[in-house]
Amino acid sequence: MADILKVENLTKTYKSTHGELTVLDKVSFTLEQGATFSIVGPSGSGKTTLLGLCAGLDRATSGSVTLNNISLDNLSEDDRAYVRNQHVGFIFQNFQLIPTLTALENVMVPLELRGEKHIKNKSMDLLEKVGLADRYDHYPTQLSGGEQQRVSLARAFSNSPKILFADEPTGNLDTETGEKVEKLIFDLNKELGTTLVLVTHDLDLASKTQRVIRIKGGKLVSDSLVKDNLVD
Repeated sequence: MADILKVENLTKTYKSTHGELTVLDKVSFTLEQGATFSIVGPSGSGKTTLLGLCAGLDRATSGSVTLNNISLDNLSEDDRAYVRNQHVGFIFQNFQLIPTLTALENVMVPLELRGEKHIKNKSMDLLEKVGLADRYDHYPTQLSGGEQQRVSLARAFSNSPKILFADEPTGNLDTETGEKVEKLIFDLNKELGTTLVLVTHDLDLASKTQRVIRIKGGKLVSDSLVKDNLVD
């Protein structure tokens, strides 16, 4: 299979009053289309920074990111936003739903930005897939945490992304609700053929993906296949 994500010598440093702080240090890996992949490591290890760079949410100090054969390194903010809208889906720990929009309207946002047609029907279909068709007219404050994350999941898949980035997607949920959201993520990912990149400190969740890399102190310290989850 073709590579969907290629990361080469990715480095991110920040200037502080005490000098430069290196958050990521020459991280490299490639990821095949359709794979499931976890980034694990302790708090402050650089996991979320790495995800943000891979998704084009931030710019590296040095190194390169190629997403779906598009080099992100020299793109403008607008061009990177366009690439994200065309190819990327996101799920965040804190849901990041727009509070003034209903569940249905939140799911429709990426489709509206793409100028697509028949977006209401497609968005309702996705809400049905995550079990929330009957809550389509509810606002985020009227939904539980698990329901908000399921709306977020429907929104993430609404633009048929090539790759889905999920940053601690079950971090704010209780164990039972988290397991339901996990299953939805993997089921939708498989059904739609999306590549999945998970950032998590939950090793049990990470073990459900095909491959796990571990980040510590900004460096990639291990890169291993999870044998039980390899696809023939």
